[in-house]
Amino acid sequence: MKQQKYYTFLQQQILLMIGLTLLPGIVYVVLGFIFKVFLPALLWYGSLLVISFYGWSVYKDFSARRMSEEELEGWYNRLKWFMYLIFAAWLVVFLLFVDCQKYDMHYIAIFTQIGASVVASALLVSDKKLFVPILLMLMLPLALYFLFLGTWYGYILALFSLILLSVLLYASNNTYKLIQKNYYHAQHDVLTGLFNRRYFMTYMEDLREALEMDNKVATIYLIDLDHFKTINDSLGHDVGDKLLKEVAKRIEFYANGTHTTARLGGDEFMIVGRALSKEDSDMAKAEEFAAGILDVIRKPYVIDHHHLYISASIGVHQLNPLSLFGGNFISEVDIAMYEAKAQGRDGVIVFNKALEERVDRHLLIEQKLYQAIKEQKIEVHYQPQFDKHETLIGCESLIRWHDEELGALSPAEFVPIAEKTGLILELGSYVLRQTLETLNTWCEKGNRLKSYSINISMRQLLSDKFIEEVESLMKTHLGQSTNHPKIYFEITEHVFAQDMKKVILMMNRLIDLGISFSIDDFGTGYSSLSYLSLLPIEEVKIDKSFVSRLGESENDKKMISTIIAIAKNFDLNIVAEGIETFEQLVVLVQQECDAFQGFYFEKALSKAKFEAKYFSENA
Repeated sequence: MKQQKYYTFLQQQILLMIGLTLLPGIVYVVLGFIFKVFLPALLWYGSLLVISFYGWSVYKDFSARRMSEEELEGWYNRLKWFMYLIFAAWLVVFLLFVDCQKYDMHYIAIFTQIGASVVASALLVSDKKLFVPILLMLMLPLALYFLFLGTWYGYILALFSLILLSVLLYASNNTYKLIQKNYYHAQHDVLTGLFNRRYFMTYMEDLREALEMDNKVATIYLIDLDHFKTINDSLGHDVGDKLLKEVAKRIEFYANGTHTTARLGGDEFMIVGRALSKEDSDMAKAEEFAAGILDVIRKPYVIDHHHLYISASIGVHQLNPLSLFGGNFISEVDIAMYEAKAQGRDGVIVFNKALEERVDRHLLIEQKLYQAIKEQKIEVHYQPQFDKHETLIGCESLIRWHDEELGALSPAEFVPIAEKTGLILELGSYVLRQTLETLNTWCEKGNRLKSYSINISMRQLLSDKFIEEVESLMKTHLGQSTNHPKIYFEITEHVFAQDMKKVILMMNRLIDLGISFSIDDFGTGYSSLSYLSLLPIEEVKIDKSFVSRLGESENDKKMISTIIAIAKNFDLNIVAEGIETFEQLVVLVQQECDAFQGFYFEKALSKAKFEAKYFSENA
């Protein structure tokens, strides 16, 4: 597809050609009247008026932003006929007046023919299909005229005419190539040769107006390669670039000219289908098309002797003029693509109303979360922990948030949003500060527990400023005393997927400040015996997903038994969370678990309610 600016440029030449034809044409009518060829000149000028009227209709019918590719191609064919006809008319006037040597009219005809050739080479230089045949049509008859003079100067002028034709063709062709080269680089990705982001956004704006005018829809596909960064990091960017080029070839070949394909940048590709009526649009076929893309991407690659395998996550969205307005379509199809990644990658997700509502809710949560942290509307509750005798020994800090508009929000909903947006640093700092303040208050009142557990995100742990923050808060709330309850920072098994050297370094620096570490949700993620031996941890927490199925699944009982045996071998404290029944407690006690928490004992309580229930005798 040619860029819309190309058609717009050609459209502008129509009016210019009409002006350059009709005004000089009047001179020929006057000369025809003077030199007794008035009727042929008048008929010729009449044909010019007809051709010009046709050109005017072509000019008026043009609307690049509201025409489909097929309509633009049809318009372009009409424009070609106009240009051929208008220059053919100048050939006719040359033939009409070149024999009028009696009044030296042949000089004017010759000059006009050369002038028309120069005009054609200058104005039509952007289109080889126009300037090549028109220059041949204008200059070859002139050369033949000189040749048929039968004189020595006629032969020389014929030769010069051919030389001039060659020069005009050479200059026009070189300019044409330069224009095409610049045009290509302006709209194509340098690495893959696909359309680039700049062209794609222009194309989508044009598509929006076309869909709006015709009340049609189109389908868009956002493709993001899975774990491409790993290939770049392990094998180098040269291999990564070659892989991207091969992926681009496969996608473009699969699209087979029926879709517009672009590379947005990095390892992201976008495909847009043709505009279709709502009746002809079939999202099932769109999903099938996307599944086909996955198949061709999955096939093995051999690059620099490396055998590579890669998958992709694809978001699919049906476009209409409203979804295209303001560029919303990118965020919407991006949401679908990230949903595919969240569901395990190597899949296709179609953007729908339910997903849109969920995203709108996420955006609203994201907007409100910052303010909630700032205004201290996030509450820190404390869930008690007990030993096998059901004696209170500690507690875990858990966050609760109730918004007037959104209602009660689960941490499982807003904590991942905080992680994604970076607000987890502010949220984590807030929880840490609140917990240490509470610990200090309770200790001053003589309400001492053996341990306090606080959940810490990976972003916090790997932040250089976190060490300084912890040190400052502990000095503020605990002073220089080391005789305070044990403070556990709970980290998830996702820590095993991080830079282990840095993780261990940060953990040891926090241990020097008096912090201990616990692995939360143990057994659900990246568990590894080698990591247990490397990390300076003192405690593991058995995930509630295993506990909840005790009595239902023998395998979960065996899993818990295995986790406890491993932990005991490493001299680790063992906490079971999510206990809801007495039967679960009995099994865990029999397995020699050290501490217990869950709704069987108590839900998480606010600071005031925790004090009232467990410390009332010390009040």
